[in-house]
Amino acid sequence: MTKNEFNSRAAQILEDCGELLRQQGANPFRAMAYGRAAETLRSLDSDVRDLLKSEGSEGLVRLPFIGTGLADAIGEIARTGRLARLDRLRGEVDPEALFQTIPGIGPALAHDIHEILHVDTLEGLEVAACDGRLREVPGVGSRRAEAIRSSLASILSRAVASRRKSHKLPSVEQLLDVDREYRQKAAAGKLQKIAPKRFNPEGKAWLPILHTARSEWHFTALYSNTARSHELGRTHDWVVLYFYNDDHEEGQATVVNETHGPLKDLRVVRGREAECRKQAYGKSSTHRARSGAPGHH
Repeated sequence: MTKNEFNSRAAQILEDCGELLRQQGANPFRAMAYGRAAETLRSLDSDVRDLLKSEGSEGLVRLPFIGTGLADAIGEIARTGRLARLDRLRGEVDPEALFQTIPGIGPALAHDIHEILHVDTLEGLEVAACDGRLREVPGVGSRRAEAIRSSLASILSRAVASRRKSHKLPSVEQLLDVDREYRQKAAAGKLQKIAPKRFNPEGKAWLPILHTARSEWHFTALYSNTARSHELGRTHDWVVLYFYNDDHEEGQATVVNETHGPLKDLRVVRGREAECRKQAYGKSSTHRARSGAPGHH
């Protein structure tokens, strides 16, 4: 692919991302930022990949209208030819295929990682590898988890990895509040629906999508569209939240209706049940997140 071809291709991906964000009701400034970054790429006289090789993402950030987050997005396009954010907005995410690009992860392990950890981005997998959750997957011991983590660190830029060392996360209260907003608006028919590529042979636009913000965090929320959620009839129970902040720390979480134990019938964030319990039975009952889950479509 020539210089102009790659820059134009990357610019088109960014423009498509911005247009979908606009159509789906995201922050208009966020949508506009993608278009401005695309204009910058098209104006370059040299291949943006050469700048990445020589100066890394810091070189991109020095260009007009390209901040840290968009620099990482361009780096992802340079590495993979795709942008996971755009796939997500289109409902075309295939996390199992994505995970198989990591050395040591085959089809069976990729499937288990997705279904057990509920992550579908390399960033989410990196966080799971660092915080120990990856070792919960059968067949992944400490040595294999470390090998996967090292591979991810080499694939993702060092700048991105260093920003994630703190693993800063939205609060449980913020996550549950976004979950509440999403399910209420989805039940009321107030959200645009997209047609997911997976498990949707008729190509029906059934999956509501929400873009919203809490404090420094920006969220995209969708019902889970995994094989497991369909198998258990949980497609309108499990809610997947993708998030990032202004420092471009990002990740994802899954919120479900708990079916047993002290949190039974409460909405909980998978992997953060202890925090959910503290909030549910803490200072005020007004902070409880009773399921009240809207009915199926």
